[in-house]
Amino acid sequence: MSQPQSSQAPDTQHPDTQHPDSQPLLALTPGNFLFPGAVNTLVLAGESGQALIVDTGLDESHARKLLRAMQQSGLTPAAILNTHSHADHHGGNALILKRFPGVNIYAPPTEAAIIRYPLLEPLYLYGALPPRELRSKFLLAPASPAQPLDAGTHTLGGVSVQLTDVPGHAVQMFAVRRGGLLYVADALFGPEALAKHPLTFCVDSAAQKASAAGLLTLAGLGLDGAELNRIGLTVPGHGDPTTDLRALVQVNLDSLERTTAAVLNACEQGAASTDELLARVCEGMGVQMGNAGAVVLNRSVVAAHLSELLAAGRVVLSIESNRLLFGLPD
Repeated sequence: MSQPQSSQAPDTQHPDTQHPDSQPLLALTPGNFLFPGAVNTLVLAGESGQALIVDTGLDESHARKLLRAMQQSGLTPAAILNTHSHADHHGGNALILKRFPGVNIYAPPTEAAIIRYPLLEPLYLYGALPPRELRSKFLLAPASPAQPLDAGTHTLGGVSVQLTDVPGHAVQMFAVRRGGLLYVADALFGPEALAKHPLTFCVDSAAQKASAAGLLTLAGLGLDGAELNRIGLTVPGHGDPTTDLRALVQVNLDSLERTTAAVLNACEQGAASTDELLARVCEGMGVQMGNAGAVVLNRSVVAAHLSELLAAGRVVLSIESNRLLFGLPD
């Protein structure tokens, strides 16, 4: 896949009226800003106008608008943190690096490897060298030199952040905390995103559920309602900021459990392959897939929930007539 064409340096000579599609950064808490979109980007300001960008969006268009908004706010990229390696969270890296070549990029170790070698994403989804239909920008972002980073407290681009592992949606993923602000990336989705995509993507559904529930403790909210060092505002990777983290966690857990139940119900109809089970699940949940990308993504969702059910002994795996089947125990 060809790299995106070179971009010009940031436009500092013309007023905002030259950019009718421009939108400003939204202030969340002091020094912390949101650039909303199909994928949210956080801009965390440090000293002297330097800023840490958390997730850069799907493509050059998102990154270009982001840089314009940062410029209007007097902020310059100092570092990038990609919470995980899905293309819609690091697709803007390449443009930002072209305009600011000295910016360092950080990501969880496994995710950093995929960001450096992005063909790995459609390859693992498809199971082999992916065909052209699976090499769109939604599954294959331009490569960028991400550096591996472990969870913990780090200073990136002059900004101190607390990074916590929240695996499940991806093999590795970070939630990012700065003061009373918590960015949960795709550990949680907004209600509208869940309604639009009822088969919420994950590679490990059990871990996704554990990560979602664990965010209450991270945010200083006990399951019994006790409040410790409480987070004031939570931002999902897809959806609106909220002050009600507990409600957001619950709607996500409910969605994940519905998918587990749908996969189990599909197995109850008779042992079948993953693709056959996917068709049953989609029929039961009213999902219509219209492209190859949707099929491989949703097949991974079904496979993740099958692994959870297998580990719990609620489903068994068998090989019959040269087919890998999943069904109920005898």
